[in-house]
Amino acid sequence: MGKLLLIAGLIIAGIGLLMMAGIPFGRLPGDIVIRRGNGTFYFPLATSILLSIILTLLLAVFRR
Repeated sequence: MGKLLLIAGLIIAGIGLLMMAGIPFGRLPGDIVIRRGNGTFYFPLATSILLSIILTLLLAVFRR
């Protein structure tokens, strides 16, 4: 459990560094944004798929 928490923390820190460097993580093509009147609906579809693929690959590597 400790190893998993350490890896998750490193991933979150890495994403934070990428965002500070100016990479628009979370605003990928394929993310759904609907603006109507005073409201905005944002659904990060492409970002969710990308994170799922990355986490699946990382967990597959670390489980072996």
